[in-house]
Amino acid sequence: MITASFKAEKTLTKDTVPVDVEAVLFWKVLDPKKAALDVADYIGAISWASQTALRDIIGKTMLADMLEGREKISGELQKVIDVRTEPWGINVISVEVKDVLIPPASENAMSMQAQAERERQARVILGDSERQVAEKFGEAAKTYTDNPIALHLRAMNMLYEGLKENATIVIVPSTVVENMQLGGIAGVTALTLGLGQERADKEKGSEFGK
Repeated sequence: MITASFKAEKTLTKDTVPVDVEAVLFWKVLDPKKAALDVADYIGAISWASQTALRDIIGKTMLADMLEGREKISGELQKVIDVRTEPWGINVISVEVKDVLIPPASENAMSMQAQAERERQARVILGDSERQVAEKFGEAAKTYTDNPIALHLRAMNMLYEGLKENATIVIVPSTVVENMQLGGIAGVTALTLGLGQERADKEKGSEFGK
């Protein structure tokens, strides 16, 4: 078995990107008589057939497919070169694409494209999450519509947690206060003062603990 390396330099892909591609060819002579008589220089002929086949395949392949599907390209090269060398008594065992080099400008463009694709996917995921949240809120709204007591308790819990976590002003519409039956603004004020005193006692206890 004989190994030969061949290249295709500055060859345009299907999407017109110049690339330098290097591959390795593994072949052997099955019929020495044909190899000696049917072609003047079978080694040079194999090199020519390999480079021609590589350029043809590059011109029919998109750059992204070439970078991701080297095994597929190697298989296609083997078939094409083997068809051309078979009349000379030569069998192509395998072809391996070693390296694909692209210009720096194309690398930058591909990097920007990949970043844009990642941002697009992130926005799609975010939009899908928002849709799921909206659906859950819709389901919750239907539950509360059929169960006003549950809505009342949930509203009280939300107000309590808000006052408990934040020692700031909480603006509550008067209609909400009336619906929650907290005894008007006085009831909300008392609740706020009670939570403030409870927080102060906890902080004082922590200082003594030190």
